[in-house]
Amino acid sequence: MKLGLGLTQTAFSAKPSIDLEVVKLAESLGFDSVWAAEAYGCDAVTSATWLAAHTSTIRVGTAIMQIPARSPASAAMTAIGLDALSSGRFNLGLGSSGPQVAEGWHGVAYDRPLTRTREYVAIVRKILERKEPLVHEGYHYQLPMTGPNTTGAGKPLKSVAHPNAAQPIFLASISPGGLRLAAEIADGVLLSFIDPNNTGDIVDRYLAEGFAKEGARCTRKEFTVSTFVNVIVHDDVSEVQQMMKPALARQLGGMGSKGKNFYAEFARRMGYSDQVEQIQTLYLKGEKEKAATAVPSELIDLTNLIGPAERIRERLSAWKAAEKRGSLDMMLITSPQPEALKLMAEELL
Repeated sequence: MKLGLGLTQTAFSAKPSIDLEVVKLAESLGFDSVWAAEAYGCDAVTSATWLAAHTSTIRVGTAIMQIPARSPASAAMTAIGLDALSSGRFNLGLGSSGPQVAEGWHGVAYDRPLTRTREYVAIVRKILERKEPLVHEGYHYQLPMTGPNTTGAGKPLKSVAHPNAAQPIFLASISPGGLRLAAEIADGVLLSFIDPNNTGDIVDRYLAEGFAKEGARCTRKEFTVSTFVNVIVHDDVSEVQQMMKPALARQLGGMGSKGKNFYAEFARRMGYSDQVEQIQTLYLKGEKEKAATAVPSELIDLTNLIGPAERIRERLSAWKAAEKRGSLDMMLITSPQPEALKLMAEELL
């Protein structure tokens, strides 16, 4: 099992910060990668650049760079720079975000997001492969751009830099269509959370359908399935669960609209339809504390590793079993605790 370090605080903190000591500890323990996030505050690229500048061996990834926030060429240019300046240590993680952020924050229509993702990745690949000047004719992107309000001076261009043509691209996907697409066109998938005991009809099935597509980029063996996991060493399991409920309530209730929330849809597929309905209703009414109270403790316990060290060791068996049956390759550990990172490294590396 590979281990990554997930720095979600770069996305959701009022004052973004990175604990470099924790990052350097993860690097010294043999963690594969460290990942910077963005939502609608601090961007992931600044954080990833900072991480790359202060490390030497660990890979640095974005989980994620939002597709509506940047043109495909901008994302490719970022990948070219970060990969070159980090001596080939960059993982480009992309995701479509959701309608609230795309339309409310970036001013980009959330129209046919899977089509946009497919075109976006195709354009990024063309730039990185540098086989010929960039031309693309799609639903969302036309390059060179022509038509009303253009000068007509646009011309096909080829990167002046010589990029890493094998640049790994990860897609954040949890919907059935998104999982199929990730398996078809990407090098890996970034899952928000999973129950390691129950991935077959929720994740594995849709990835398998993507790998089976004609022209799929990877086989399952070449592809990396990763998921975020909070690991908190603490004597009181219930206390940690209560601390974690507001964040999950925000994901299930507030990250998206009532009719389009990928986290909520994923939790429904996990068997929590009634609870998700209650959480969404309360959260969208502004009753966030009640929404947090409605989050099932069981859901938090299934998708994370919390409690005394011995309890975490015991519960790790489910995650090891998921790896053994080919459902998981990397756990992205979200934890501020050095002891949690050391525990995971001792058990898995």
